[in-house]
Amino acid sequence: MSIHIRTKEGVPITLPEGLTEDQLWAFKPFTTWMSTLSRSLALQSSSAEHPFRADPYVLRSVTVQAFDLFGGARVGFLKLAAVVSNNAGETLPAAALLRGPSVAMLVMLLPDDAANERHVVLTVQPRVPAGSLAFAELPAGMVDDAGNFKGVAAQEMQEELGMTIAEGELTCLSELAAEQEEEGLPAAMFPSAGGCDEHVTLYSYERRVSREELRSWSGRLTGLRDRGEKITLKIVPMKDAWRAGARDAKTLGALALWEGLRREGKV
Repeated sequence: MSIHIRTKEGVPITLPEGLTEDQLWAFKPFTTWMSTLSRSLALQSSSAEHPFRADPYVLRSVTVQAFDLFGGARVGFLKLAAVVSNNAGETLPAAALLRGPSVAMLVMLLPDDAANERHVVLTVQPRVPAGSLAFAELPAGMVDDAGNFKGVAAQEMQEELGMTIAEGELTCLSELAAEQEEEGLPAAMFPSAGGCDEHVTLYSYERRVSREELRSWSGRLTGLRDRGEKITLKIVPMKDAWRAGARDAKTLGALALWEGLRREGKV
């Protein structure tokens, strides 16, 4: 049996059987999505140059179609369909998978016997949603409700790479590259903005290593086995990283940001 509730603004929300109102409001990606969308909708009337000012769009309803629970009670993923329309009856595509923010790290190893040589650390691991048991990508992880992005990045580097670093040693490429905008969107990359709220904050880190240590990284097995992580490290020359990680949006995004910021002398 469906549950029908309303936001304090009066927007009707329909919940599927098994999902409570408390669980919904405790799911930070949902509340963040609602507040961000509300800010964006409000700009239609407050900005004289907004393309939708004459007939603004309104959030009419939200229907939660499916959900997954982590640990038996906490919502981990939420699939919803919203109705966003104007008075002319025109609608906007508004189906979304909500899963929240994540982080990714561009880790560069610099051999101590070469001045301008860089290598990028990729992880190769099973990614069943992509239909792959050997997907090459940047080290990455989801951010929990605490929202400590740098802390999560440092933790993932420890878990996936076996590399212990201080949070202050990470450079946030996303923040360095971000331009100011009105909607309050996070300084992050949205790999699939047409269907998913996930946004990835991109960091970089570099370390000088011996040539022997560099060789020892390639093929190293890492990851938390009790969480189903079966990770093999792949070390590729920086100049080849775009090709080795061409299927991974995080890799391409981080490389583009790093190259652009380097040209501007910011990294």
